[in-house]
Amino acid sequence: MDFTFTEEQQAAVEAARAVFSGVAPDSVPSPALTPGAVAEDIDRRLWGELAGSDLLGLTLSEEYGGAGLDPVALFLVLRESAEVLARVPLLESCAVAMTVERYGESGLAAELLPRAARGELVLTAAANGRTGHDPAELAVTARPEGSEAAPSGWVLDGVQSAVPWAQVADLIAVPAHTGEGRAVLALVDPARRGVTLADQVSTSGERLAEVRLDGVRVEARDLIDAPGAWEWLRDLLTTGTCALALGLGERVLAMTAEYTGKREQFGFPVATFQAVAVQAADRYIDLRAMEVTLWQAAWRLSTGAGGPLPPAGDIAVAKIWASDGVRRIVQTAQHLHGGFGADTDYPLHRFHAWAKQIELSLGPAAAHEEALGDLLAAHPLA
Repeated sequence: MDFTFTEEQQAAVEAARAVFSGVAPDSVPSPALTPGAVAEDIDRRLWGELAGSDLLGLTLSEEYGGAGLDPVALFLVLRESAEVLARVPLLESCAVAMTVERYGESGLAAELLPRAARGELVLTAAANGRTGHDPAELAVTARPEGSEAAPSGWVLDGVQSAVPWAQVADLIAVPAHTGEGRAVLALVDPARRGVTLADQVSTSGERLAEVRLDGVRVEARDLIDAPGAWEWLRDLLTTGTCALALGLGERVLAMTAEYTGKREQFGFPVATFQAVAVQAADRYIDLRAMEVTLWQAAWRLSTGAGGPLPPAGDIAVAKIWASDGVRRIVQTAQHLHGGFGADTDYPLHRFHAWAKQIELSLGPAAAHEEALGDLLAAHPLA
């Protein structure tokens, strides 16, 4: 495998850095000081700039106004977004758009994707199920109307929790299961009759929603029943979250290096103390492990390349390192910053809150280790 990024991917990173250079992590109220959500809406100015820089259509085909790049390019841009705590549904909207292009009907793609690339359409996904511990597709049922072979529509019932940006999204991609147990993916307008949104708030202070579906009818073309559609979307969301963890961890470690290089005790920068240097070195190792496992998973996802394990194995390894690694990085950063790290006038506490939200989104490393063990048992290595 070759982890060298292409010129097009590197150009996407440069474009993203130019857009994100004007974003300040402290541009919204602090989650530590604000009861409830820190803001009612996404960062619309930033969303418009991303659209204007053609970054929202980065992975869509040119016929839909995109650049035709692979998921690796999106993950590179997501890493940059996490360094400034960008308050936009970049991951969710792009992942849903990619899934519609890959698995949806051509008419649906032609209607939705150019608008998504221009930033006119905000897309999100319900990936947490009812509790966050069970497969999301089991939380909602989808029953066909009319002929099962050629249904005129579908009716959805169930609950999905912790759906990001649901209150401001134009469409929510909702996984569901049919009577035969097949996983399908429905695109649901949150304003549709039978849809109820209940406000929830993430650890990072962002708005989430519990989405309740009571007899919600969707048109046949708005339900994607192609095999693998939901699994593809789920893997994109998971690997993208690992990219967010990497970007956040890199920024936090850089902040820690800068602070310990200036903070002096006994006439010397604390960075020169062996105990400080060893802790920072351990976190650097975490970052490098997060990085290599992320790009391994991204490469398998983007290319469909074979291996001794299915891509789910590489994604599980990336989740193990991202979940544990981002937690260790921010904990060490808080420790090495001392009392200054708890100062709400300093942005570190925001990164800590976002890191905890990422860790919760990915789930505990022990669960991913168990999943990896199951894959190894099912696919013995020669």
